[in-house]
Amino acid sequence: MIDLLTQHAGDIWPFILIGFGAQMIDGALGMAYGVISSTLLLALGVPPSRASASVHAAETFTTGASAISHILHKNVDWSLFARLIIPGVIGGCAGAYLLSNIDGGIIKPYVQTYLAAIGAYLIWRGFHFPPQSRNPKLVAPLGLLGGFVDASGGGGWGPVVTSNLLIQGASPRHTIGTVNTVEFFLTLSISLTFLFNLGWQTFTVYTVGLLVGGVVAAPFGAMLARHVAPKVLMIAVGTILTLTSAFGVAKQFGVFG
Repeated sequence: MIDLLTQHAGDIWPFILIGFGAQMIDGALGMAYGVISSTLLLALGVPPSRASASVHAAETFTTGASAISHILHKNVDWSLFARLIIPGVIGGCAGAYLLSNIDGGIIKPYVQTYLAAIGAYLIWRGFHFPPQSRNPKLVAPLGLLGGFVDASGGGGWGPVVTSNLLIQGASPRHTIGTVNTVEFFLTLSISLTFLFNLGWQTFTVYTVGLLVGGVVAAPFGAMLARHVAPKVLMIAVGTILTLTSAFGVAKQFGVFG
C-alpha cells in the first residue's frame, strides 16, 4: 500500500477526496458510502468491476475506523447493537452464499423504490414531527433483511436498517452510531472470502485512495452525528436516502444510460 501511495501520488488524490466525502456522509448519517463511492468512481471512468472491488475492500477498513469513532463519541446503543449484530451477520452470510445463484439486480429496483418512499416520509416527519426517542420493537428481522440485501444486492445495510429504525422512533444519533458499528462486523464477514480469494492485488490505486480518505473522515462523521440536532439528522437521512434511491431506480430504467 505504501508503494501505491508513492508511485501514484499524483493520481490518488481524486480517490482520497471521494473516500473522504463518502465517509463523512456515511459516518454522519449511517448510509451511502458504497453508493456515493461507486457512482463517483464510475463517473471518473473506473471500470465497474474494479469500482466494485475497490469499494468493497476499502469499506472493510473504513467501517472499522467509523465504528471506533462512534464508540469513542458514545453514539452506540449497546442493547440495540446486541439485537442487530447476529441477525445482521447471518443475513449477510446468507446473501453472500446465495449471490452466485440469484440475480440481486432483480429485486434491487423494488428495494430502491421502497427506500425512496421511506426517505420522503422521513423528510416529512422530520419537519412535522420532531423525533421523540422510543425503543424500536422490530430489530432482529430488520437486521436479517438488511444483511441479506447488503450482500446479495451489493449494498443496502445502512439505508434499510437506519431508515426503518428511525421510523420506529429510535434516537437518530444512536441509531446511526450503532448501525455503523454493526456494519463493520457485517462487512468483515462478507468480505473475508472476497479478500482471501483475490489477495492483496485487490488494493489498486482506487482502493487505497478510498481507504485513506475514508479512514481520515471517520472521526469527523461520528462527531457530526453526536452534535447535530436529531431533527436535522432525520431530515438529512431522508434527503440522502431519497436522492440515492431515486438515482438507483432511474439508472435501472436507463435514464442515465
